[in-house]
Amino acid sequence: MPEKMRLYHSPTTPFGRKVAVLLMETGQEADVEVVEVAGTPLAPGSLPLDRNPLGKIPALDRADGGTLYDSRVICRYLDERAGSGLYPKGEALWPTLTLEATADGMMDAGVLMAYEMRIRPEDKRFAHWTEAQWGKIARALDHLEANRLPQLAGPLDMGQIALACALGYLDFRHDARGWRNGRPGLAKWFETISRRPSLMATVPQA
Repeated sequence: MPEKMRLYHSPTTPFGRKVAVLLMETGQEADVEVVEVAGTPLAPGSLPLDRNPLGKIPALDRADGGTLYDSRVICRYLDERAGSGLYPKGEALWPTLTLEATADGMMDAGVLMAYEMRIRPEDKRFAHWTEAQWGKIARALDHLEANRLPQLAGPLDMGQIALACALGYLDFRHDARGWRNGRPGLAKWFETISRRPSLMATVPQA
């Protein structure tokens, strides 16, 4: 039996959730052993620093011994491995990559906000910086509502998976912000895509 790949992951990371969803959507779960890790920039804990010197997850050990990191790199590799077409060919690729980059940027900002509130001592928190991060997310949400709903109505691709994970993270860590307010199209799309078994099975848990 071929050696399994090994995925370093945490149930709370939206970037790792992207990979977990892709694995389910492409039928590759049985090929991957999931290793749950935990840590922060201040306390790496069990994060796989020997696999990713940046100390970030997800990271994927391939069966040949090489390690991939950054969710976009891992997802491109797994999509190509399965031949699933979640990254389409030709001109259709560029809107997919742009949507994925937008979603990843929202995740980055959301994670930084969470770190500010959960790790930094209260007397050292910088509210203006936190609001600036939310400003990035809000602008992205408004752009998606105004410009991307036709793309979201198309066949499932990696951009849609990334966006679903980003919006799920906003519900998980920043629900009080009410990202759905004024964005009915995006809210309806998220309600629909969230019924996919792959997303239902990977909802982050505190």
